[in-house]
Amino acid sequence: MNFLEEIARRRTFGIISHPDAGKTTLTEKLLLFGGAIQEAGAVKSNKIKKTATSDFMEIERQRGISVATSVLAFIYKDKKINILDTPGHKDFAEDTYRTLTAVDSVIVVIDVAKGVEAQTEKLVEVCRMRNIPIIVFINKLDREGKDAFDLLDEVEQKLGLTTVPMSFPIGMGYDFKGIYNLWNNNIRLFKDEQKTTISQSDLIDDLDDPALKTAIGASAKSRLDEELELVREVYPSFDRKAYLSGAQHPVFFGSALNNFGVQELLDCFVDIAPPPLPKDSEERTIVPNEDAFSGFVFKIHANMDPKHRDRLAFVKIVSGTFTRNVPYLHVRHKKKLKFSSPNAFFADKKEIIDISYPGDIVGLHDTGNFKIGDTLTSGEEIHFKGIPSFSPEHFRYINNADPMKAKQLNKGIDQLMDEGVAQLFTLEFNGRKVVGTVGALQFDVIQYRLEHEYGARCTYENLNVHKACWVEVQQGGQEDFAGFKQTKAKFLAKDKQGQLVYLADSAFSLQMTQSKYPKVAFHATSEF
Repeated sequence: MNFLEEIARRRTFGIISHPDAGKTTLTEKLLLFGGAIQEAGAVKSNKIKKTATSDFMEIERQRGISVATSVLAFIYKDKKINILDTPGHKDFAEDTYRTLTAVDSVIVVIDVAKGVEAQTEKLVEVCRMRNIPIIVFINKLDREGKDAFDLLDEVEQKLGLTTVPMSFPIGMGYDFKGIYNLWNNNIRLFKDEQKTTISQSDLIDDLDDPALKTAIGASAKSRLDEELELVREVYPSFDRKAYLSGAQHPVFFGSALNNFGVQELLDCFVDIAPPPLPKDSEERTIVPNEDAFSGFVFKIHANMDPKHRDRLAFVKIVSGTFTRNVPYLHVRHKKKLKFSSPNAFFADKKEIIDISYPGDIVGLHDTGNFKIGDTLTSGEEIHFKGIPSFSPEHFRYINNADPMKAKQLNKGIDQLMDEGVAQLFTLEFNGRKVVGTVGALQFDVIQYRLEHEYGARCTYENLNVHKACWVEVQQGGQEDFAGFKQTKAKFLAKDKQGQLVYLADSAFSLQMTQSKYPKVAFHATSEF
């Protein structure tokens, strides 16, 4: 298969939603239909003592939520599909926002009973800002929930999407009978029996087939006829160009836990979803079919395998081919690096690959060379745009709870901070370490991972900080800076890169400091 054919067969997408909408379950079932796994671990079922393939960190298994993006790849209908399963919880949203820089399209999962929730609105807003093509999957149809038309209206009003139903439910909750597939014009009848393996439910190819009326009953059949007529009158017909430009959004209905409606989604997705797309850099737009390699780091994960203490940088390939043992330019360090064991992913399972193409996600073993947003190229100095960094909102002192394990604690903190889980500040006047996070739940994750992955224990102390502000001295501002350093010495710290940070204790204090020292500028992120 030649280079252009390899690009055309790739589909890289993210799955996003509010917590508990069934995102990780849907990921599992896509893998099941893709033949990548033989049996799914029903995420919340106690009968089946398995856990979701994509939730590979121990803390995720215990809490039943995803706290890190995981990458999974499989082949379906000769298409190479790369799924990025993201955390839904708002405390881990920064991981999701960064992941959205690495996808070419997204599937938004919505709970049939809860409808559009707050976190979904925020994530969809980011996708729309970037014109990422969106498919909506309305999940949990076997439960009592909102009417299908009400849900479509809610998606249009709250998320600002132009919906195009590609499948439509026959009944809902206890009356759920099946799904009419508008993409293929057939009906799949619902059987509530197989949750962990694929069962072949009955397929009817014609609305007028007497078997349909027998199976679902006369009243359900006449209601389906009315609803389908309404769908065809009210909603536009599907236009792939409009979908790819972000002007139209296909909607599917189903029940991921019951493997229902998932195959319809996957079959349509591989046909309509975009192959790898061009990406803007500060210098120019990079097109996938360029010969020269380029890619960027969107995530760093320590201890994918706790036995080996390995640290992986996740690189999205934007153009050219990435080949094992070939030296590539690390743009920020301006030095060439080569990689003897680049990995492809299947949740926590990895395999070494010789060559990767645009759209693929590659894991590179990292000894501390990378940080999020770094670019690798064949030689050209380019800087990809739009990889966000976040200002922390919660701050605590971090203390060593086991003096014999100081070395392990320092190493653990160092590596977890590089992942972008949190930020570390060292106070100038007494050397105490302060951890800043975007969400409070991240403190629990740090504590858990330090103990279980590094054998180090820590405790926290509350610290009253309103905002971390990176300090920039403007031209002719040396006098202001000297005065600022003297009066605010107790609130000054250095970040991991050695940049000066002012930990303002209140909004008022920050405002007063800004007016008193006008030639000292304060920035909400370190990339100013």
